[in-house]
Amino acid sequence: MALSNRWILALAALNGFLGVALGALATHGVADPHAKELIRTGALYQLIHGAAAAAVLSRSRWSALLMSAGAFLFGVSIYALAFATQPSGASMAAMLPILGPVTPLGGLLMMAGWLGLLVTAFRRKPGQPENP
Repeated sequence: MALSNRWILALAALNGFLGVALGALATHGVADPHAKELIRTGALYQLIHGAAAAAVLSRSRWSALLMSAGAFLFGVSIYALAFATQPSGASMAAMLPILGPVTPLGGLLMMAGWLGLLVTAFRRKPGQPENP
């Protein structure tokens, strides 16, 4: 089953939503400074990559998909790490060994999305004249 642009855009929008929602939670509902900083980092990356993915979707579908998937994995894993460090997050702490590799995988996917966009910027379509 091929992933349609609609689903890629929906994932980009979900990243934007989660970035705003969790960013607000970090500001208003989390007391621990370390957890706040983790959540802010996840929210920032999700917001930036959600907006970027929506912006480049018509130009580079793969870049948008990589950015969206990476931002989702990165953000969600960072949020889980932040909540696992809270006193009430003891049950989430058991997930820490699983989440460890997810965060860098998300980061790698986001970087791959940007590299894909870079390649797209210099790729000419057949029959298209060189633009100086």
